[in-house]
Amino acid sequence: MSQKLTAGGRFRKALKENNPLQIVGTINAYHAMMAEKVGHQAIYLSGGGVANASYGLPDLGMTSMNDVLEDVRRITSAVDTPLLVDIDTGWGGAFNIARAVKEMEKGGAAAVHIEDQVAQKRCGHRPNKEIVSQDEMVDRVKAAVDAKTDSDFFVMARTDAFQKDGLEAAVERARACLEAGADGIFAEAVHTLEDYQAFADGIGGAHLLANITEFGATPLFNKKELAEHGATMVLYPLSAFRAANKAALNVFQHLLDDGDQKAVVDTMQTRMELYDFLNYHDFEQKLDQLFAEGKNK
Repeated sequence: MSQKLTAGGRFRKALKENNPLQIVGTINAYHAMMAEKVGHQAIYLSGGGVANASYGLPDLGMTSMNDVLEDVRRITSAVDTPLLVDIDTGWGGAFNIARAVKEMEKGGAAAVHIEDQVAQKRCGHRPNKEIVSQDEMVDRVKAAVDAKTDSDFFVMARTDAFQKDGLEAAVERARACLEAGADGIFAEAVHTLEDYQAFADGIGGAHLLANITEFGATPLFNKKELAEHGATMVLYPLSAFRAANKAALNVFQHLLDDGDQKAVVDTMQTRMELYDFLNYHDFEQKLDQLFAEGKNK
């Protein structure tokens, strides 16, 4: 009898079977269920997304580990698709980072990425970012890796050094993180396919994530061309969230302006579509069965 894979094991399996592995942002459990049902092999929880969607805050390091962990647990309780989680800078020193990794693992996450910005961090595609020294980032990675209890749990090192210090410095930092035990590199705010290739070459073919977020510093490259230039993972952190927000705003405006929702009904998910993703009818049939059994007693 084959042993059931852990969440980390499922992530590594998906990574092995997909070139590149697309990782889609799922802001809540229901989005995760939709992503899983349409066939995505890996999903993502953005720290900025948690701040924005769950707390109404900007992505400026204002949320805590427990804030993120709450959404992690909700998502992993709803789906089996492996979840990559943004743990920002790890919420403190080595002990805090270790605790964060252990809690994410216990919460059902498959992977995390930890970054090299200072504690008062900014969105990776905003100006005036500040990063810690290479030595401090290496210590962060070591703390995260040492805290793993499942050897398959995937720890990724994100570096914001490309935008700050240039390609050569960023690649050097990435190599140091891999030597410290990181399983892959998240190269943030990269500008060209040639830069991705240089990153891939510089880290000796180790796993490399391309963050293809909208309205940022990186063009919206296709997964095929990214794979051809060394990326093994492609992340879309908030794509569905942005689309859902735009749709919601449109509905709110029409309700206010028109006094009804008739003009936007065709942009909405139907009740039956909602139910299909939730497996609603399975629950309802079970309820009917229980009521029927109760009546027959």
